[in-house]
Amino acid sequence: MTHTTCPQQTQLKLLSLFRVRIVLVFATLFWIPATYLEAAGLEVTILKSSDLKAYNDAIDGFKATSPGSAIFAEYDLRGDLERGKQLAKRVRTSESSLVVAVGLKAALAAKLEIEHIPILYMMILDPFKHHLTANNMTGVLLEISPDRQMKIMRSFLPNLRRVGMLYDPEKTSDKLKEVELRAPAQDFQVQGFPVTHEKDIPQQLRTLLSESDALWLIPDSTVLSDESIRFILESAVAHHVPVIGFSSEFTRLGALLSFSVDYGEVGREAGLLAKRLLNGDPPQPLKPIPVQRIRITVNQKTARYLGITIPRELEKLIDETY
Repeated sequence: MTHTTCPQQTQLKLLSLFRVRIVLVFATLFWIPATYLEAAGLEVTILKSSDLKAYNDAIDGFKATSPGSAIFAEYDLRGDLERGKQLAKRVRTSESSLVVAVGLKAALAAKLEIEHIPILYMMILDPFKHHLTANNMTGVLLEISPDRQMKIMRSFLPNLRRVGMLYDPEKTSDKLKEVELRAPAQDFQVQGFPVTHEKDIPQQLRTLLSESDALWLIPDSTVLSDESIRFILESAVAHHVPVIGFSSEFTRLGALLSFSVDYGEVGREAGLLAKRLLNGDPPQPLKPIPVQRIRITVNQKTARYLGITIPRELEKLIDETY
C-alpha cells in the first residue's frame, strides 16, 4: 500500500521546520536557548590565547562542569591577536551557542569580532582594565578580592594592624589605591613603598620592615623577579616580619601564608556559569563572578620561627602546609 502526503500536511511540516529555525535564531540573538537544543547537543567554542598549562587546566575544569551535552570546538591563538581575530570571525558565522575565551588575547579578539554570541572569559587579570564589558560578555574573575584576603589575614594574624606593600607606581598603583580604600573597614593600615627599579628594593624593604607588622606581596614584575624574591623573603623572616603571598611557591620559599586560585577551580566555576548562560537564567548580561573556593597554604616552619601559632580551628581551611 502506497502512503501519500497531502499538500496540507506538507505545508504543516514546512511551517514547523520554519518555526524551529526562527527559535534557533532568537536563541542565539537573545541568549535564550530552547530546551531541545540541549538534547541535540550545544556547540561551545573555546578560544585560548596560547598553549599554557594554566590555560589547559582551566579548560579541563570547564569541561568537567559545563553542560553534559556540549560539543567543543577548540582553537589556539598561539599568542597572536591577529590570528585570534581571524578565528573569531570564523566562529561568528558558526553554529556556536557560546564562546569561552581563555586568556586576554582570546577575550580581546572575541570582543572585537563577536557580537551576537555570548562570550565567557576566564584566566584574565583585571578584565575591567581591558574594557571587557560588552553586553554579551561575562566571566570568572581570577583575583581574590582585597576584602576577602584581609579577613583571612585577620583570622590567622589577629593582632595584625600595619601592612606594607612594595609596588611600582607605573604598574600597580591602582591595586594599592584599592587596598588602601578598603583597609579601614577591616581595621588595617596599609602603606605602599614605591619601587621604580629593582635597585630600589633593598632601601624600601628596610624601611617597610621597620614600619610594618607584615609584608603583603602583590603581582608586580618590577618588585618580584627570580633574584629579588628570595632576598625579600629572607630579609622579612630575619626581621621577624611575616610575608603574605599570592602563590604556594612563595609559601614554600618562606612566606608565612599565601592565598591563591586553583586554575582548575576557575574553569569549574566558568562551567557552572556557562550552564546559567545557556539556560537563560537569569536574563543577560551577568556580572563577572569571583571564584568561590580559594587555596590557602601555610609554612609551619616560618610560623614556628616567628613564634606564631595557627589556631586549631583554622587548620581545616589550610590546603597545604610546608
